[in-house]
Amino acid sequence: MEYFFGPLDGLHTFMLLGALLLALGFEFVNGFHDTANAVATVIYTHSLPPWVAVVWSGLCNLTGVLLSSGAVAFGVISLLPAELVMNVGSAAGFAMVFALLISAILWNLGTWYLGLPASSSHTLIGSIMGVGMMNSFINSHGFLAGVNWTKAGEVGLTLLISPLIGFVSAAVLLLLMKALVRRPELYSAPDPGKAPPWWIRGILCGTCTGVSLAHGSNDGQKGMGLVMLILVGIVPGVYALNLNTDPATLQQLLKLSQGAGAALQTQVVATPLTQEVATRELDSFLRSGGKLTPTVLPALAQKNRELAVVLAAHQSLNELPAADRVAFRTAIYYVTETINKLNKGHHLEKVQAGPLLTYKSALEKTIKYIPLWVKVAVALALGCGTMIGWKRIVVTVGEKIGKAHLTYAQGAAAELVAMITIGLADRYGLPVSTTHVLSSGVAGTMAANRSGLQTSTLRNLLLAWVLTLPVCVFLGALFFAGGLFLVARMFGLH
Repeated sequence: MEYFFGPLDGLHTFMLLGALLLALGFEFVNGFHDTANAVATVIYTHSLPPWVAVVWSGLCNLTGVLLSSGAVAFGVISLLPAELVMNVGSAAGFAMVFALLISAILWNLGTWYLGLPASSSHTLIGSIMGVGMMNSFINSHGFLAGVNWTKAGEVGLTLLISPLIGFVSAAVLLLLMKALVRRPELYSAPDPGKAPPWWIRGILCGTCTGVSLAHGSNDGQKGMGLVMLILVGIVPGVYALNLNTDPATLQQLLKLSQGAGAALQTQVVATPLTQEVATRELDSFLRSGGKLTPTVLPALAQKNRELAVVLAAHQSLNELPAADRVAFRTAIYYVTETINKLNKGHHLEKVQAGPLLTYKSALEKTIKYIPLWVKVAVALALGCGTMIGWKRIVVTVGEKIGKAHLTYAQGAAAELVAMITIGLADRYGLPVSTTHVLSSGVAGTMAANRSGLQTSTLRNLLLAWVLTLPVCVFLGALFFAGGLFLVARMFGLH
């Protein structure tokens, strides 16, 4: 354990193992839900035996996680309140991690038990919003100030339109297939217990593989982001910074820091701001609803100078004392997030935006990274969850959405659309719901084929879709308030 985490006392060992088990448990339950959708079509068209399909999908999910970029992982984390992310090792930080994981797992387990394909993405994002709102309320800022509403809007829009894309695109694709590929066996229900022709099996196995890979590369990243949040909070000396950053990269960062300083030079006040004043100004600006004031750019210039001093004095991040790594990470966070918010608000007209944006992108690589062992652990949790809990969701997708049995063409159309949609979302760092995209795709093919839809199932799916966000907001807020009290009382943290 010391190889991965460094020396730990009993308290931190207990909290680290508990938090990691919860984070991996979230991905394990995610496998019950989302990955089960990927195997539903190949199982119900008899293209693969259930155990082969589930094992293959689990392996593909593992591969997808290992090949993922990490953009989605940190996109989800950016929904969290800035003050909690920067102080994740405090009582509030620990309460945040435990609250959002417990609430997400409980809702996922409940909907899985009822056989409802609910969205793990919706679940986690709702929990994050609940934690942010309660944290803001406790600190007398009001409920609504606790959420990054700009990022929440981007994620919410993605989650809202992706099912519509799945429904319409799968329906259109099925109609195109009927017009262009005139093979009757492709549009007939499978014979009970009989495998389809080899070429149909090849198509369906290919789409199953694609959906599983795309799911691993997108949904698996949410767990990776949570694990990194836990590691930074509990063992910051090891994980606050990417200690594998090479000396040449650090030298390049120093040059970029000097270029950013030159771009900000016009905003430097006669008497430079102190570190405390700069921190307070950027804290206020980065809060939800924070406004640009005349001191924000001078504060950014001051934080950049702090980074330049450290970069000039060290050839390697390993040279930094463990106690100083958190402060350096925090300064990087202030600089990158401030530049990002200024850019999104079109506030960089007063300075040269190019050097600042290049600097931001380079800096982020020192704090936004995923170690290989984290990817492997999340991938195994996701794959094992798929192999164990798949059946309830598969039955719903395969039998209960349409009134007729799923045909080969319907399965292929739904999965092809899901694979492309999730792959594109991963490319742009946006979390989407595999459950909703694929389920709506199946429904779209049933509507296009005039097979009829089971209204009771659709009503339950819609109910789960509508309730997931508000219920998880409530659970996240409730568990955060209770967890904050317990962590402070039991472990004496502040």
